[in-house]
Amino acid sequence: MSANVEIKARCADLEALRAKAAAIATQRVGLDRQVDTYFVTRTGRLKLRESSLSGGQLVPYLRPDTEAPRVSDYQVIPVADPDATRRLLSELLGVHRVVRKEREIFLYQNVRIHLDRVEDLGTFMELEAVYDGDPAKEPGERRKVDVLMKELGVREQDLVSGSYEGLLDERPAHARSRT
Repeated sequence: MSANVEIKARCADLEALRAKAAAIATQRVGLDRQVDTYFVTRTGRLKLRESSLSGGQLVPYLRPDTEAPRVSDYQVIPVADPDATRRLLSELLGVHRVVRKEREIFLYQNVRIHLDRVEDLGTFMELEAVYDGDPAKEPGERRKVDVLMKELGVREQDLVSGSYEGLLDERPAHARSRT
C-alpha cells in the first residue's frame, strides 16, 4: 500500500502562497479540476476522483483526523468509466458527500504542494510527502513536511484535522443543501 505524510491548512492568501510554492518547487504540474464523490463506508474513506489531469480514480484510504502531520495509507485504482463506477457505488454504498475543487499542483522532490479552491469552503493548501509505506522512511518524510511548512509559512493555527468532506459536514444544515 502507498502512503504519505500530509497536512491540510486554511490559506487566507492563496496568491502569496503560490509565489512561495513556485519559488521552491522543483516542478509545477498544473491546474487540476477535481470532483471527489465520497461513498458511505464503515471505516476509512472511499472516494471516486474525477480529475481533469488524471481521469477517473478510485481511492480507498485510511487516515486519522489530526492537525499534526499524519500518515495516510491509500491505493489509487484507475477507473476507465467513472460515470458507471459512480452509479454502481452510489447504489451499493450510498453517497456521503461530493467535493468540487480546483487544485494547482507543485512538486518539491517527492512532496506534492496543493493549492486548493474548494467549492463552498474556501482556499486551502496541502502537503503530501509520498513514499512506499516503509515505516523506516516515515521520520524522513515528516521532516520534509515540517521543513516545507516553515518555508511556506504554514501556521499551526491554520492546520485542519479532517478532510474537505468532513469540513462540508460541519457547515450549518441550511448551507449543506447543495452537496
